[in-house]
Amino acid sequence: MTLHLMSHALCPYVQRAAISLTEKGVAFERTTIDLANKPDWFLAISPLGKTPVLSVNDQSVFESAAILEYLEETQPGPLHPADPMIRAQHRGWIEFGSAVLNDIAGFYACRDAAVFAEKIESLSAKFSRLEEQLGEGPYFAGEKFSLVDAVFGPVFRYFDTFDQIGDFGILTGKGKVSSWRMALAERPSVRDAVSQSYAQLLRTFLLNRKSYLSGIMAGAHQTAN
Repeated sequence: MTLHLMSHALCPYVQRAAISLTEKGVAFERTTIDLANKPDWFLAISPLGKTPVLSVNDQSVFESAAILEYLEETQPGPLHPADPMIRAQHRGWIEFGSAVLNDIAGFYACRDAAVFAEKIESLSAKFSRLEEQLGEGPYFAGEKFSLVDAVFGPVFRYFDTFDQIGDFGILTGKGKVSSWRMALAERPSVRDAVSQSYAQLLRTFLLNRKSYLSGIMAGAHQTAN
């Protein structure tokens, strides 16, 4: 079986799949797609024109949730809990992680100060909910790394760059969340899910958005705090 991951340098959903594959110790190839100039062969296997896509021999699976479930069903080293109820709850928290990513996209893309403040408030509230959910750690469900961790590793990676831009207070006062973030940053599968140029690529991407956050980066106006 040959596994080939169609990737994008900044896509957090690609990172989920790469982390899962690495945690399972599965060899895979990785090809970076220019989403601004998608090749025809990629569009043929990606109905939505998005990454990630996992090609398995001569067949393909698109959408990160489907890819993660496929890997759980076909590859060793399960990252989902064995208990059906806990597994279902983890799937819910994975969707929660996707909602956090949607808020992050709104945070860096909006052009209005009021919307920017709303996104900060929404993100802070979501991480407060996570603070209530987390136990002693180091990971989401304790000692064992799970798919929920694979989802939130890329989420926290954004904040490595956001923290260099300004103090937005989103994670302030959330000790369990901060410890979880640190544990994930130290995990080799999470750390190595992106290239060494990721941080610079992200900064360039954020500046080019011409958004409210871009203005903060350029010193055009103050943060929302």
